[in-house]
Amino acid sequence: MKVIANNKKAFFDYFVSDLVEAGIVLEGCEVKSVRAGGASLADSFVQIKSGEMFLKNAYIKPYEKTSSFKPDERKTRKLLLKKSEIQKFERLTKEKGFTIIATKIYLNDAGRVKVEIGLARGKKLYDKRASLKEKSIKREIERETQKS
Repeated sequence: MKVIANNKKAFFDYFVSDLVEAGIVLEGCEVKSVRAGGASLADSFVQIKSGEMFLKNAYIKPYEKTSSFKPDERKTRKLLLKKSEIQKFERLTKEKGFTIIATKIYLNDAGRVKVEIGLARGKKLYDKRASLKEKSIKREIERETQKS
């Protein structure tokens, strides 16, 4: 598995659970651009419409070697999931106030572009401070163990 793009801000701003691998519908030149590392998930989110999931606002850089066809870099892209998984996500977002976000784009072992999505619940400011404090403590422990 080769990770192309990570959504680091997602884990800072949200409590993320129920991670699921989803396929994504891309044009040929978009696949080449993703393989070259031209993708970003900043400010992207997933929306469910009429029983289908769509990735919105994800950035895929136009492939430079394409001459004529250049799709919109922030267009809405369809995600490929089983119907039961989509219904589960839809039910949880309606009931408990979760949102669905994309956490990373990667190439699986077969060379296919996949998107990892998960249920997210927003963090409060004090939760963010606590996670920053945890990170700094872990960093200091690692430094101390490396010194000795």
